[in-house]
Amino acid sequence: MLIILLSLTLVIWIAATIDALIGFRKLDSLEKAEAADRGPLLSVIVAARNEEEHIVQSVRTQMIQSYQNVEWILVNDRSEDGTGQVMEDLKKSDSRIKVIHVESLPEGWLGKNHALYKGCQLAAGNMLLFTDADVMYHPQAFSKAVGYFQKHELDHLTATPNLSARQFWLKAFVAFFLFGFSYYKRPWLGNNPRSKTGVGIGAFNMISRSAYEKVGTHEYIRMRPDDDLQLGMMVKRQGLKQRIVTAMTLIEVEWYQSLNDALAGLEKNTFAGLHYRISMVLFSVFGVFVSQVVPFFTLFSTNHAVAILSAANLVFLAFLYVMVTKKMTKFSPWLFFVLPFTALLFIFSILRASYLTIKRGGIIWRGTKYTLAELRKNTLR
Repeated sequence: MLIILLSLTLVIWIAATIDALIGFRKLDSLEKAEAADRGPLLSVIVAARNEEEHIVQSVRTQMIQSYQNVEWILVNDRSEDGTGQVMEDLKKSDSRIKVIHVESLPEGWLGKNHALYKGCQLAAGNMLLFTDADVMYHPQAFSKAVGYFQKHELDHLTATPNLSARQFWLKAFVAFFLFGFSYYKRPWLGNNPRSKTGVGIGAFNMISRSAYEKVGTHEYIRMRPDDDLQLGMMVKRQGLKQRIVTAMTLIEVEWYQSLNDALAGLEKNTFAGLHYRISMVLFSVFGVFVSQVVPFFTLFSTNHAVAILSAANLVFLAFLYVMVTKKMTKFSPWLFFVLPFTALLFIFSILRASYLTIKRGGIIWRGTKYTLAELRKNTLR
């Protein structure tokens, strides 16, 4: 049985490696794009709940952009700290900033999705940018993004930021997450017009207003905690033109400040990503364990066939991990040597998030509870 499992995982890693080699060749770097210092009005929409520590710094990096035809719609989503006042102070500093204060959440909506939807209603631009309140921008980020968007006549552009982390195990966990995201979601398919697979990243989702309205706006994904990814998927399902690019030196975000924060943050969308199905949870846990933990230990098996298959698995696993790490992060590829431990940590995060979602009867996201019944009811059709 072990030989069969190792043989199957070897075939999977060979196929995934070839797929990634081809896919990454089609993944452009936004740094190499031509800047467009003039163009259409860009409406930047930021939803924030209890983000007073981050939003000032984030918006200030946006206000010094070389691309100046910009307006900001800052949406205070029922914050309990000083976020609302901070937004009002920012508004006083620049006439291009508008502020919306959401006092209550309508039934059937997630807070962030509703806030972004409200922001779009006030936006005047024909080009929209959804970004998070903790994202930092290089001064040429907007101009290069608009230039790339126009050159390729896009409907949607999403960019992978540099996900920074301070602690060693947090770096290892983030690197593993991006590694898993790459081979599981195959984000490069967003650049293939023949593929219906789309992708969206919350740090940077730029979309034309016409495309946004055609896919149904955030109203269509009002109960999806993975709204950023779903927005990109809807774009491709509608046959619209999408591109994903890397932006390692143009966009940066400290995704989480600690490993505990990362585990807590993944509570909201892990079970959603597995379609709220226990069978998918078990399949994912089994798949990760067999393919990314077992080969490290069976490498020392006295059974030569098992040892050779394990070694072959690790060769392709290492090649793919290093390739993803170099393309999608600034982390050291040497983190591969703790991969079996981060894989176990990831398995724990899946089980933990799924268990807590079932136990609580839903998810608790930024202080608001959303029941599992309504989350399942509003999954994409």
